[in-house]
Amino acid sequence: MKVKHSRIIGSRQFYIRLLTIALPIMVKQGITSFVNMLDNIMVGRISTPAMSGVAIVNQLVFVFNLIIFGGMAGAGIFTAQYYGQQDHEGIRASFRFKILISLLLGLAGIGILYFLQTPLISLYLHESEGSLLLASTLEEADRYLQLILWGLLPFALTQAYASTISECGDTFPPMIAGIAAVLVNLAGNYVLIFGKFGMPALGAAGAAIATDISRFIELGILVFYTHSHARRHPFIRAAYRSLHIPSALLGQILVRGTPLLINEAMWSMGMTILVQNYSFRGLEVVAALNISTTISNVFNIVFIALGNAIAIIIGQELGAGDPSVREDATRLTFFAVICCVLSGACLLAAAPLFPLIYNTEETIRHTATLLIIIAAVAMPMYAYENSTYFILRAGGKTLITFLFDACFIWVVSIPLSFVLSRYTALPIVLVYALVQASEIIKCIFGFVLVHKGVWVNRIT
Repeated sequence: MKVKHSRIIGSRQFYIRLLTIALPIMVKQGITSFVNMLDNIMVGRISTPAMSGVAIVNQLVFVFNLIIFGGMAGAGIFTAQYYGQQDHEGIRASFRFKILISLLLGLAGIGILYFLQTPLISLYLHESEGSLLLASTLEEADRYLQLILWGLLPFALTQAYASTISECGDTFPPMIAGIAAVLVNLAGNYVLIFGKFGMPALGAAGAAIATDISRFIELGILVFYTHSHARRHPFIRAAYRSLHIPSALLGQILVRGTPLLINEAMWSMGMTILVQNYSFRGLEVVAALNISTTISNVFNIVFIALGNAIAIIIGQELGAGDPSVREDATRLTFFAVICCVLSGACLLAAAPLFPLIYNTEETIRHTATLLIIIAAVAMPMYAYENSTYFILRAGGKTLITFLFDACFIWVVSIPLSFVLSRYTALPIVLVYALVQASEIIKCIFGFVLVHKGVWVNRIT
């Protein structure tokens, strides 16, 4: 029995190391999600069209954000392993790649959203709704998106700095920058949405302006910290003296990173298509999903932060050639699942209470409550599949993670949701539950691949 426990339970030092990395990420994402929740509630107090319009735009911005993360992820694998070897020149080269890819993807994303905003928003608006409601929702969404575009490029550059120093084990400064940004965002929301302290009441547009301001502040804090702590982060010295990246490393990053970029792009677009499929049942469903996702994101930070910590720890151990990396992967996964059993229970308790905050119809509140319950029950499953994904990614198995993540949503989740939402009379809650339950397949494949050790790979 003692031997079995040692395979899933680590030492005190093991958990101190894990929590030292994970807790700052968790705190940052937790505060961000909490403020996003308050932001969402504030907009939800205005009207259902405002809430639905913002929710639709946030689906499009979600795609942008995930593509940025995907662009960074390939270089991030090398950053963590280079740090395990204390190779600062390698870290500097991977950082340069992140800066270049963030500029390229950021400007491309802004251009696409600017020129195609109305057609993209209209994908979520169906003729079954009243024309007045459709026009009002489209107007709110158009205005919100035009303003939110200003904050996308600083967001992309922020990820280049935050991800690099986090992969070097320094997760505290991104947490501080994130806290400062969300506090500014929260204050700006209160003032600009409702017109406090003599400012005009801008509604959803005020939420967009507050978000833009917070993005610039977060970037400024991280840039200042990183450049003023060159002793802690030697890679930043001469980082901009040139943008040269060794051709061999550039080729490796592109080989490892391209599947991750495509994966994040396809997965995030797939998630928006899922919502679009659900929206076939009406804007009430969009509003209910928005409420459910808002509260779920606050609790999802547990497995998201632990997934990022797993990628950092496993990547560093692979780079350093640590022989205990396989056992640590098992311990990390077990810990993540146990934590999400607890966070899922807390979300379950909040399910009947949270929708009552919104100024919307009772049917929307009821549907949202049921969707939250489904998310709470599924959370340990999300934790397991998320952990296996990051373990595989840390070992450079990016093609496998592409098949594991993006291909699954397009081959299984989207066709299933499309058929069930359009060609059956099943309640939308049951449709949602069946689509979520299908992800058990990912857990099975993740278990097999991690157990076989295909990810134990030193790539630097």
